This record gives sequence, structure tokens and C-alpha cells, in this order.
Amino acid sequence: MRQPGLLESFLRERIVILDGAMGTMVQRYCLDEAAYRGPAFAGHPRDLRGNHDVLSLTQPDLIGAIHREYLAAGADIIETNTFSSNAVSMADYGLEHMVRDLNLAAARIARKAADEFSSRDPARPRFVAGAMGPTNKTASLSPDVANPGYRAITFRALAAAYYEQVRALAEGGVDVILVETVFDTLNAKAAL
Repeated sequence: MRQPGLLESFLRERIVILDGAMGTMVQRYCLDEAAYRGPAFAGHPRDLRGNHDVLSLTQPDLIGAIHREYLAAGADIIETNTFSSNAVSMADYGLEHMVRDLNLAAARIARKAADEFSSRDPARPRFVAGAMGPTNKTASLSPDVANPGYRAITFRALAAAYYEQVRALAEGGVDVILVETVFDTLNAKAAL
């Protein structure tokens, strides 16, 4: 679908409904470590259970089904399954090298679901928001109480991580970027 300006004009007409939490929906499936890993990460050296973003690669049908549930419930905008799909957060899982693939896959899954529902009812287009979460490091506060001037990450490193993420989301076909749940305004500034 991706028609420039369509979302803006739609927002002028009425209130739109955004989907709900992806993580909560994933938890309903009670997936084990093997389900998170799938064949692609069977030999990965770190645990992946709880890394919901990796499911865009290992369980794409499940992620697509969740998007379709939200669309069927009335969502106008669905968020990509990319809350933690940045190099900073994925480092905890040893998957920082997979950031592009994670974002691209998640955007394409969401785009496919949104387009499917848009084609069913062209008068009610559906949109995709590229979700960008807070990362697991803060640029404003020290994690070391004994050294208040220390920072675990720089603004430049955060901006670079977000840039990598947003490039793949855009390539995957999102309509808008959603910077969400950011606990540090300097992190939010880096995302923007």
C-alpha cells in the first residue's frame, strides 16, 4: 500500500486505533527455548527465550497471526515486533549482527498483514508503525553509584544503533516510526 501522506490525511479524518502489546500476546503461547531458537539459531551459544523480537525470524507465522488478531479487533495501526531490535539491546543475546534482519523481517510481516486487511476494505486502510524501544542502557545516568559521571553508552552510539534500526524498518515498508517507552529523554533524542 504505502501511499505517502495517506496516514496523515487519515489522521485528520478520525481517531485511529493502535494495536496492543506484542510481548503479552507472545507470552500466551508459552514458548520454550527451542521455539525461540528455531532451526536458524539451534546452535546459538546464548539463551534466546524471552527475546520476542527473534520470533520474527524463527516464528514468523505466529507474529503474523498476532498482527491479524489486532487488525481483526479493529486496529488501524500495528506495530512491528521490534521493540528491542537494536544493536545495544540485542548484544545481551549475542545477536547484534542480526539487527537488520530482525527489523526487515518484522516490518515485512506487519506490512503483509496490514496490506491484507487494507485490500479487504480499501476505504479503511491499515498502517504499520516501526516500533523502536528504549534500549537497555541510558545516556543520562550512571549505572555505577560510585562514579556518577560514568555512562554505559554514548549519545553517538545510541543514535547509530537507532539509525541502523530505522533504516531496516523503512526498507521493510513501515509507514511511520514509533519511538516508545523510552525512560531517558536523551535516549529519545538519539532515537529522533
